[in-house]
Amino acid sequence: MKKNFIIISLSAIALFCSCKAKKSKITETAPNVIKPMTNDTITTPSGLKYIITNKNPAGLKPNSGDKIDAHYTGTLLNGKKFDSSKDRNQPFSFNVGTGQVIQGWDEGFLYLKEGETATLIIPASLGYGSQDMGDIPPNSTLIFDVELVKVYPKIQYTPYDGIGKDTITTASGLKYIIIDKGDITKPAKSGTMASMHYAGFLLNGVKFDSSFDRDQTFDLPVQNAGVIQGWKEMLLLMNKGMKVRAILPPSLAYGSGGAGGVIPPNATLIFDMFLADLK
Repeated sequence: MKKNFIIISLSAIALFCSCKAKKSKITETAPNVIKPMTNDTITTPSGLKYIITNKNPAGLKPNSGDKIDAHYTGTLLNGKKFDSSKDRNQPFSFNVGTGQVIQGWDEGFLYLKEGETATLIIPASLGYGSQDMGDIPPNSTLIFDVELVKVYPKIQYTPYDGIGKDTITTASGLKYIIIDKGDITKPAKSGTMASMHYAGFLLNGVKFDSSFDRDQTFDLPVQNAGVIQGWKEMLLLMNKGMKVRAILPPSLAYGSGGAGGVIPPNATLIFDMFLADLK
């Protein structure tokens, strides 16, 4: 029988791995397999120790709030492995520095760059403290061999300003203003998937939805997606990295029915749209 094994902070919980429901009473012995301290070992004011075992000076460094993909193998001081993403061949994703994981992880990964590997030596005060986590006894120092696989920088969004830029009107009545053309060699086309960020506004400036606020893209096929007509048309006019402000008349949006009590009948809608990726 298995249970979810959770990495937690005092204020947040994030799914981390799975381990046996039966709590194993492991007695943590004196360190006998821990990697020896070297001149490359850095100790931070919090008590975290880390050693960068493979450097990548050109790698992207995450900022607090960025989503990252990471591989890890976690062991106790006595060498007992309690979890490994590599055993599952599946990186673990989380937003670093936001309390979704233990404090030692939130701090440690902010010292790394994309493509780097490191050993994090996390005291109990930055791990699970006095909690009994089953395979991790109370007051355990944790050793993590980690790899920062990928950094996804958080999108910094402010409403697009189209002042001084041309407004393009299509035959259907769709209007749009190009804020940034993006990569014109990578147009959206049938058969590809788009990862979109967007913010939607009524004409009075009221925002009714935003993927930027959730820091999560909306993924959909470029053609024949189950979205309003104005989005279907706009997608086929975009390139990877393109930013537009699109103005959708009711006929290309929700028409006389409105939507969800948030969008009134016969509403013209404004969408700031950013095509973050094409696959």
